[in-house]
Amino acid sequence: MPFNSIFSWLIKKRIHQIDLFKKYPIEVQNEVFNKLISSAMYTEFGFQNDFFRIKNQKTFQELVPLSDYNITKKYVDRLMAGDQNILWPSDTKWFAKSSGTTADRSKFIPVTKESLEECHYKGGKDLLALYYSNYPGCKLYNGKHLIVGGSAQINPLTADSYFGDLSAIIVNNLPWWAEIRRTPSKEIALMGEWEEKIEKMAQSTIKENVLILAGVPSWTMVLADRVLEITGKKNLKEVWPNLELFMHGGVSFEPYRDHFSRLIPDPNMHYVETYNASEGFFGIQDQPHVNELLLMLDYGIYYEFIPMQEFNGIDSKVVLPLSNVELGVNYAVVISTNGGLWRYILGDTIKFTSLVPYRFKITGRTKSFINTFGEELIVENAEHAIAFACEKTNATIKDYTAGPIYREEEQNGGHEWVIEFSQPPEDRERFEFLVDEKLREINSDYDAKRYKDMILAKPTFHFTEVGTFDSWLKNKGKLGGQNKIPRLSNNREILEQILNILEPIK
Repeated sequence: MPFNSIFSWLIKKRIHQIDLFKKYPIEVQNEVFNKLISSAMYTEFGFQNDFFRIKNQKTFQELVPLSDYNITKKYVDRLMAGDQNILWPSDTKWFAKSSGTTADRSKFIPVTKESLEECHYKGGKDLLALYYSNYPGCKLYNGKHLIVGGSAQINPLTADSYFGDLSAIIVNNLPWWAEIRRTPSKEIALMGEWEEKIEKMAQSTIKENVLILAGVPSWTMVLADRVLEITGKKNLKEVWPNLELFMHGGVSFEPYRDHFSRLIPDPNMHYVETYNASEGFFGIQDQPHVNELLLMLDYGIYYEFIPMQEFNGIDSKVVLPLSNVELGVNYAVVISTNGGLWRYILGDTIKFTSLVPYRFKITGRTKSFINTFGEELIVENAEHAIAFACEKTNATIKDYTAGPIYREEEQNGGHEWVIEFSQPPEDRERFEFLVDEKLREINSDYDAKRYKDMILAKPTFHFTEVGTFDSWLKNKGKLGGQNKIPRLSNNREILEQILNILEPIK
């Protein structure tokens, strides 16, 4: 088809620019830095932090403090109320809804025209450019691209701004070259009620010639299972014989890899990981079959890094530019962006696997967490829910840990908790119910995944005798001192070790 050939030719022109920032990464980052500072010089934030005096990275660090969402929120609240020229000069009318902090159920990350076009959309184009470069014979634009996105709500604070999942903001504003190949319809793609949405997505796409799937693995799996139920087919290649690419991100793909190999039993099926968060598009898996991400350096994002051994939140003293990072060191990521985030601690940690060019792996979060299914459960959420359940059931907790239950072929994923009480709850079932309900109340991403057990099943709890966790610490040679039980883990390693010595309450 001519359109595929034209698109392939146009999009590959971007490869030359990617090669340039791979060859001259520091020079490109310096250009991004200078453009960010000059663009925001006349904003309220620019005046407050003396952007006129910023000449280089050193003065930038001296004049602009590290920030996180709790600090940025006061500006975001005003932007959502309609004020402008606060963090970025162009109007900010879109807000990406993300999982919340200790104080708020959800975060609302500002998305500007520049960050949408020069970062998020550019990342999508670059993914396709790299894919066409790696697989020259592909014909992705001969068929449809099925995007499993989120929902968008109208922000009631102003008439012309709205918030929703980042994927919904992207779908709602797609450029023409992407919109003409996207499926399902925008009306279905932006639906908020997930059970009805999955059903309509499945029904409306089973007759399409789908070549690309894009989305978070957990929701994509739910859609795939429903498609197979409706069609009676054994796998997705029987439904979409030309399917060749799944673009995924948001959570680790490893727990889902075996399931997808059964859903799509084709050695020529390709999987490409992206690192695209509400705050920006940061990385793309640019090499086939190599589990590393290329750091994208010309997206209007200036990077800094805090070695995790030096990490102390916004009070961290050691903050490095890209030129000073080393291989194998765990870093917290700090970003300044064309979306109006300034020296913002992202909350993710990475390790560089290559410095020529800069490639990396995502290693986790700056805080203990579970994010196997996109639920972004953090320790603050867990502590809040446990304390609430203890209060309501007259229990006193001693220690606990939790980790994921990976999805099996006939079973949804979930969370598994091991809890040691100094005083057990009066009503065990009520305690378990309250923990789950409180987590749903305070964490919108957890709540979305628990909706009708579509992604996360009801959590599993083990109540154990006093001394179980001390036994585990003793076995690890860590009993006493400052050693603590890891509260949340994004894998089952610690959970399995504790379960092996578990002495359950009879």
